Amino acid sequence: MEPKQVSHRLAIIGAGVMGTGIATLALGCGIQVVLVDTDPDKAENAPSAINRQLRHARLLKAFSDGQSLGKLTVTTSIGEATDVTTVIEAVTEDPGIKAKVLAQVSETVAPDTLLISNTSGIPIDEMAAHVVRPDMLIGIHFMNPSYLIKTVEVIRGYRVGDVAMEKVSSLLAALDRKAIVVKDAPGFVTSRLLHPMINDAARIVSEGTASVEAVDALMQGCLGHPTGPLRTGDLIGLDNLADSLNVLLERTGDERYRPCELLLEKVRAGDFGQKTGHGFYDYGRDSDDDRG
Repeated sequence: MEPKQVSHRLAIIGAGVMGTGIATLALGCGIQVVLVDTDPDKAENAPSAINRQLRHARLLKAFSDGQSLGKLTVTTSIGEATDVTTVIEAVTEDPGIKAKVLAQVSETVAPDTLLISNTSGIPIDEMAAHVVRPDMLIGIHFMNPSYLIKTVEVIRGYRVGDVAMEKVSSLLAALDRKAIVVKDAPGFVTSRLLHPMINDAARIVSEGTASVEAVDALMQGCLGHPTGPLRTGDLIGLDNLADSLNVLLERTGDERYRPCELLLEKVRAGDFGQKTGHGFYDYGRDSDDDRG
């Protein structure tokens, strides 16, 4: 069944790497966006970050020719994000912070508003315990950069209703994204497979078996990985990667998810990857210095 045509209006909570990336995607598809971040500096810097990404997206023909941009509103108040059809939570990968944001949002929006968590690993059913309408909360794991990567991982929690799934289908059609629906579990599919691979790649480097460049070149040249695991880690954000690995460790008890010491050293040093200019690779300090 084709999704119904709907006039979508999005609120995105969190103006970090993922929040601005998702906002870029929506705006490029002509969708109105209210971007919320309680940090005034992040809110102030968000429009310039989005404009850079829009230029990048246009250069790579990411949007349809002739598509007019949606209207962007940036605010520090969640209270200004109520008159929307969908709220996308894109704050840092911390269960407590996500639960608090989702609880606050679900109490202020209309009952039929779709709630989406852009989580990379926290079970949706776990977060559903904190919202007024658990049947309207769903997970969508957008990949970075979300305005370029066409496929998204959709996580259907056990309490998600058919109405929410219909709304998700309509929204993703408007965003020109392909959905692959999976069941709820810690890490879902992509993070459950990718994050321990990046962790193991960092461990190989720390043990002196191979350099960062050699690990990535072997994974690219021999196994067809598009960028290599360590450069991918830099793109995700090493702070976010460590947080996600800890989520998986706590919820599965599997020691392979314990962040290796090299990864933790970089996080402690503030070397998070592309967004800070340094990670496993050096990018220069002109990258966006914000959390995903």
